[in-house]
Amino acid sequence: MTAPSRGQRILTAAPPEFLFLLSAAAQYTGAVIAVGLFDEVNPATVAWIRILSASLILLAFSWRRGHAAWTRHDVLWAGLFGTSTALMNTFFYMAIDRLPLGKGVTIEFIGPITVAALRTRSTRNTLALLMAAVGVVVLGGVELGNEPLGLVFILVASLMWAGYIVLGSRVALADRGVAGLGLGLLIGGIVVAPIGAIGAARAFSSVRIVMLCALVGMLSNAIGYGIDQSTMRRIPVRRFSVMLALLPVSAAVFGFLFLHQTPTSVDFLGMALVLGGVTIQEREVIERHPRETPNT
Repeated sequence: MTAPSRGQRILTAAPPEFLFLLSAAAQYTGAVIAVGLFDEVNPATVAWIRILSASLILLAFSWRRGHAAWTRHDVLWAGLFGTSTALMNTFFYMAIDRLPLGKGVTIEFIGPITVAALRTRSTRNTLALLMAAVGVVVLGGVELGNEPLGLVFILVASLMWAGYIVLGSRVALADRGVAGLGLGLLIGGIVVAPIGAIGAARAFSSVRIVMLCALVGMLSNAIGYGIDQSTMRRIPVRRFSVMLALLPVSAAVFGFLFLHQTPTSVDFLGMALVLGGVTIQEREVIERHPRETPNT
C-alpha cells in the first residue's frame, strides 16, 4: 500500500466541518458557473459534460496509485454510487433552471434529513437534527411559485442525494482514494447520456462552453465530491448527513454574492439554526484499523 500523500494527510488532519465548507465552496462556485450556461445549453447537457469531465480528471489523478485489484462487487457499488450521483446532478441542474439556487438546495435536503433521521438514536443528536431541519426549512421557505416541474426535478434529486450518501460511504470505506468516485462517475455519465446528449451538439461546437463545463466538473465533482469521500472515511453516515445542512447555508451565501439573491432576516435565523444543529451534534468518528501486512 502506498504512503499517504501530503494532500491526504492534510485532509485527514482537518476538522470535518472545515472540509464541508471547502466542499461547499467548490460545489457552489461550480453551480454559479453552471447557472450562467443555462441560457446557452440545456442544463442536463451541462451536467452530463460536468460528470464525464470529472470522471476523467479523477481517474487520471488516481492512476497508478497502488490500489488493490477491482472485484465485480467493487465495480457494482461504484457504478450504483456514480449513477445515483449523475442523476442527482442532472435533476438538480434541471431544477435550479426553474427554482432559485438556495430554495432548490433546501428542498433537496429532504434526502439527507431522511437518512439522518433513520440513523439517529440519542436525544442530543435528535435535537441537532431538528434544529438543522427547521433551519433549512426557514432558510428555504415553502413557496414554489408556478414551477411544479421544478419541484418534481428537485424531489428526484433529493432521492438521489440520499443514495449518494449511503452508497458513497460504502465506496469511500473501500480505501481507493478517489478512484471509486472516478469510475462511478464514468458509469453514471454513460447511464445519463440519453438525457444529457440532447442538445450536446451546441455545447461541443464551442470550446468555451466545453471548458466551462469541465471547470464545473473539476470544482463540483472532482474537488467537492473528492473532499466528501475523504470525509466519509472519517465520520458516520448520520453525522455526515446532518453536516450537509451547511450546504443550503453556503448556497444562500453564494446566491447572494453571485446571483443577486438577497437573504432576509428570516434567512439569517435559518442559518443560525443550521449552524447550531451542526455544532451541538455528537462528533462520532469511524474507528479505522490499519490492515495488517504479512512479514516478508
